[in-house]
Amino acid sequence: MHMCAFQKITESASNHNHLEKMSVTELLLNINNEDKTVPLAVEQALPQIENLVEQIVPRMIKGGRLFYIGAGTSGRLGIVDASECPPTYGVPHGMVVGIIAGGDGAIRKAVEFAEDDENQAWQDLQQHEIGELDTVIGIAASGTTPYVVGGLNAARNKKILTGSIVCNPGSPVALAAEYPVEVAVGPEFVTGSTRMKAGTAQKLVLNMISTSVMIKLGRVVGNRMVDMQLSNNKLVDRGTRMVMEATGHSFNEAEKLLLKYGSVRNAIKASPNPSKGGEQ
Repeated sequence: MHMCAFQKITESASNHNHLEKMSVTELLLNINNEDKTVPLAVEQALPQIENLVEQIVPRMIKGGRLFYIGAGTSGRLGIVDASECPPTYGVPHGMVVGIIAGGDGAIRKAVEFAEDDENQAWQDLQQHEIGELDTVIGIAASGTTPYVVGGLNAARNKKILTGSIVCNPGSPVALAAEYPVEVAVGPEFVTGSTRMKAGTAQKLVLNMISTSVMIKLGRVVGNRMVDMQLSNNKLVDRGTRMVMEATGHSFNEAEKLLLKYGSVRNAIKASPNPSKGGEQ
């Protein structure tokens, strides 16, 4: 049955018209003015985000994983967030997982009708041997994507924690999730182009969820990424400065410690003489 009665605000007509007649200045100004409304819409959803994070943390402390499922832009945003957790927080690959309708090829190139299969998401999740400590967050701007609705319903039937990030209130995806996050950003500058405000809102919410979860899992000390991977020169340099600040060592001494022990956390722990600045 089609959701004809359900009103998709994300598909409603733009507040702006005759875009092709606007100058570049007008286009940029109008897009920026629309974008300014996004964090205010996210603010309205903070209680929902808090409820979801409070449910995720205890499960992940016991070894649970976090899965994002989505199609198109929504799927790609989940993959971006998941792929950034290991380098930023030193967590293993597979602790936060992004799954996109149509498989990894869909990250670059749209796969036709992949989002319309309501059984595929559960099949994709089962390949990861998903279990009761895990969490599935369905991401869908429209809130109607069958791939996401089906995946959430299947996960919920198996007593797996479910959340969602949508931009239409009262949508099927929100109703399928136990802990929905609904960010009503309103019509897009280009009608229906949900990679814009809706995508920005989803990115902000994903940042909030994964960052707050990682902090609650002990992956940040003070305000620093003490477990970040040292995968390029910039990060080695950043890590060295963190070790210097905490121990009072010179740059060279701090860098040696960092490279020897492999993380800021371990280098500080192993430091023979933490300075006054580094004392707890």
